[in-house]
Amino acid sequence: MASRTRNAIMDSCVQLLEERPISKISVKDVVEECGINRNTFYYHFQDLPTLIETIVQEEADQLIQKYATVSSLKECLEIAVEFTLKYRSAAMNIYNSGNRDIFERCLLKICEHAVTKYVEAVDSEAQVREEDKQIIIQSYKCECFGHIVNWMNEGMKEDFPKYFHRLCELREGMTREMFRRSMDS
Repeated sequence: MASRTRNAIMDSCVQLLEERPISKISVKDVVEECGINRNTFYYHFQDLPTLIETIVQEEADQLIQKYATVSSLKECLEIAVEFTLKYRSAAMNIYNSGNRDIFERCLLKICEHAVTKYVEAVDSEAQVREEDKQIIIQSYKCECFGHIVNWMNEGMKEDFPKYFHRLCELREGMTREMFRRSMDS
């Protein structure tokens, strides 16, 4: 029962975030949307920022569990963008609030997971130096994260997946080339 109530509180908050910015949402709004009392809310969550952090963190963790393997950079982007597009308005409302750091930490965690799984898949055929592998992972993670943050800063207006897919086409084979260079040095 407690788990169901906790999930209902989280779902109510997401629904409100889809409708309005965090600054326009109070604990009172969440409990009214959910049909519970304030004590029940505080049994599960310390405050609204804790609730927001829990929602974002759990979404990130679910995506990481869902994608145990990643076969391309394009798929890395799709995973990270899925995190943002599932609840587009809520994501923008969190991103444009004082809770941006929570959103960015979780987005970075998703980017790192996706890129690490991709690099590990490519490296399964080669013996790249660990130091070089970490450099490649960090570079791709930051690139993926940076493109998504830039897109969000611009209000998610352009057709970002199409843009990133084209970038991946242009970069096709570069990971293997970096691995080859690592093995040659």
